Amino acid sequence: MSPRSLLVRRRNFAPLRAEVTELSLGTWGLSGEGYGSVSPAEADAVIDRAVELGINLFETSDAYGKGEMLARLGRRLATAKTAYVVARVGIDRSREGDAKKNFEPAYLRDAVARAGEKLKRSRIDVVLLHNPGAPTVERGEATGVLEEMRKVGEIGAWGVSAGSREVAVAAVESGASVLSVAYNVFHSHDLHVVAAEVAMRGVAVLAHSVLSYGLLASHWGPERSFDEGDHRRDRWTPSALRKRVKQLEVVRDLVGGDVLTPRAAALRYVLSNSLVSSAVLGPRSTSQLDQLVREAGKGPPYLPDKALADLPSKLISAGIHS
Repeated sequence: MSPRSLLVRRRNFAPLRAEVTELSLGTWGLSGEGYGSVSPAEADAVIDRAVELGINLFETSDAYGKGEMLARLGRRLATAKTAYVVARVGIDRSREGDAKKNFEPAYLRDAVARAGEKLKRSRIDVVLLHNPGAPTVERGEATGVLEEMRKVGEIGAWGVSAGSREVAVAAVESGASVLSVAYNVFHSHDLHVVAAEVAMRGVAVLAHSVLSYGLLASHWGPERSFDEGDHRRDRWTPSALRKRVKQLEVVRDLVGGDVLTPRAAALRYVLSNSLVSSAVLGPRSTSQLDQLVREAGKGPPYLPDKALADLPSKLISAGIHS
């Protein structure tokens, strides 16, 4: 398939005064952590294919593969005409054993410097605090050091990857210009609760978990199980997963016209929100990436207005309070 056969649209990304593609490449899955191993060759191929398709925004963390994904992006994006990188920092994996959160100013400065070296960049476009607690954001030490780095040009913009609505609120109130939140058909409240402030302040929003770790692709049966080492093994109890699989009927109801699959419906639901600057995808193969880009469709309207208007009541009826 030629690059011209799949086109990725762009949206305004105010913090960088740039336009980024509405689909971006997340690299956690490519690191081999969370879902199982991915060969180095395949990881390289996915990044290269994203560049070929015109995707210009790439999300990573110094915790993914203990920094290996930073180095991999540094190598693969070296010749890309335009490629913006979002790097999460604050998960310390420098010692053996479990990773721990570290948002001390000195650590963050060192982490950003190390990330820049691996990326082969003197300036990282966007740096996010990697899932801090609300008190960490509210204290201002971690956000303050990122703001200092922005002012001197070491980073282009800073923000927070928020794991809860409380953290999302704290991030916006602290002056974050970029907010990364889980946002999908089954989980939308974290963004909705800060929507007015995000719009007023011009905060760029990165939507992650757009398919809820594969659930919203609607391929799973009620007895789906996961291998050892797959994070989804611990994410849902068997009864919770059976309930979620049953609730997928709400997503299937969005299929129709040029929306051919539940996965397409779930992706287009995210893209239908104009507050979203980019939907972070997590493909683990080039075929998955091509499929997602195709299913994003030809552009607004991504889903019929009536389908979007009817969705909230259907979610409530299904017992989903997103």
